[in-house]
Amino acid sequence: MSRGTHASPATGGSESSERSPRRAPRGLAWRIGTPLVVLVCGSLFVVSNVNSEGTDLRPGRYTDLASLVQAESDQYEGLRRQVQDLSDQVTQLTSKVGDRQTLRAQQRVTQLKDPAGLEPVRGAGVTVTLSDSPLTDDDTEQPSKYLVVHQQDVQAVVNAMWRGGAQAVTVQGQRIVSTTGIQCQGNSITLQGVPYPQPFVISAVGDPTTLEGSLLDDDYVAFYRSQSQQEDVQIGWDMQADADLTAPAYAGLLDLSYAKPLA
Repeated sequence: MSRGTHASPATGGSESSERSPRRAPRGLAWRIGTPLVVLVCGSLFVVSNVNSEGTDLRPGRYTDLASLVQAESDQYEGLRRQVQDLSDQVTQLTSKVGDRQTLRAQQRVTQLKDPAGLEPVRGAGVTVTLSDSPLTDDDTEQPSKYLVVHQQDVQAVVNAMWRGGAQAVTVQGQRIVSTTGIQCQGNSITLQGVPYPQPFVISAVGDPTTLEGSLLDDDYVAFYRSQSQQEDVQIGWDMQADADLTAPAYAGLLDLSYAKPLA
């Protein structure tokens, strides 16, 4: 009994001496690990904020197409101004060249600027505005393609204006020249690489009566106008005569890209 009695405290003391060393490192790990975790998390937040420059690193989808189009237009406008500045520098340097051949070439360029659309034109004219229908697919049984303005609609109006003797034509304020391409992308059109949302404003400088007659006599435009009067389509159409219009000079790139046949 006395041996058992003495053995019990000895066993208890042994267990206590084994457990206490295990507890000390565990408490020490918490005291050191917790500040380290907080420090690492804080560092990640700082790095994330610096990389994102205060914006969302994973932004959601663009739901406002008009804002996206406007942003692209603003970016293009900045690049266009840069190109214009460089072109002005080239013009200034070229003007200093005084040999006879260069002077003849400069005179030829000056003569062609106006017909090429590189000079502003001002005068009376006509403005046509095309816009998507206010109806949706749930409001009508007509095909959805009849409810939106397409590039061929814009092209038809522009071509009718040229046939009506227009001196200059603009779309969304951009001068239309022989190299201008009008492309449809979703519910916007692209001119000189810049997307523009509807409504599409098309203006022509010229005799208003002749221009209006050419527009009204065009078969394609007539079909579009008839759809604008249908209650189940209501595609947007508006034509107004203007006493004073200004078509700015073309400010886009003039270089042409073309393919060459292989030898």
